Amino acid sequence: MTSSELWGRAAAERYDVEETEMGSAAVVGATVDFLAELAGDGRALEFAIGTGRVGVPLRERGVPVVGIELSEHMAAVLRRKVDEETLPVTIGDMATTVVPGEFAVVYLVYNTISNLLTQDEQVECFRNAARHLAPGGRFVIELNVPPLRFLPPGQVAVPFDVSERHLGFDTFDLVEQVLVSHHLTRDGDDGRYRRGSSRHRYAWPAELDLMARLAGLELERRVADWSGAPFTQDSGKHVSVWRKTGR
Repeated sequence: MTSSELWGRAAAERYDVEETEMGSAAVVGATVDFLAELAGDGRALEFAIGTGRVGVPLRERGVPVVGIELSEHMAAVLRRKVDEETLPVTIGDMATTVVPGEFAVVYLVYNTISNLLTQDEQVECFRNAARHLAPGGRFVIELNVPPLRFLPPGQVAVPFDVSERHLGFDTFDLVEQVLVSHHLTRDGDDGRYRRGSSRHRYAWPAELDLMARLAGLELERRVADWSGAPFTQDSGKHVSVWRKTGR
């Protein structure tokens, strides 16, 4: 049983509408370019494929894509965009679910590995990626760098979005290494706000590198975004690529 929180029907139906920035042509285009280059002539497996924000355009680029998704409601939204034969999706969790065949690239986008709330499950996610990779294949993760240096002494909250229609901030449990993302989203034009929250386990890049080593993967590349900007101490996120070693 995974510790990931499950996306319900209402959240799945809102997802594409509310994630307009991540669904923009610029963001999706750079992501697809990056993944398509790694996939080459091989297949791609997306863990937590969701509504297909990345998987569908990657398939349209000509890369055969297979998905694993925990939420049946998210998968149902994806299914309106593409049929099962074109883009197969298996309902299950990303740490233990196995699908047939080998892949040139397995990938996790938009902080999704943080949905696994224990270190053990995150380690198993790396092992599951390695299990699906062909020799020399790559595992790719996009993940925010924990913004702990923005926490003043004695404070546990960091805002990440303050706009007309949305207020978002994270609170941190530094002992358990868990953050809770809080959202106040304006519904319609009557001034009412909808409140929501979700839990995530944050992890540092070096911790992920150790998880990769445990799974037989070695770091090949780490950049600050899908366009390949250099990763520095000031980067707010990273895109990391680990390669499956051995034959």
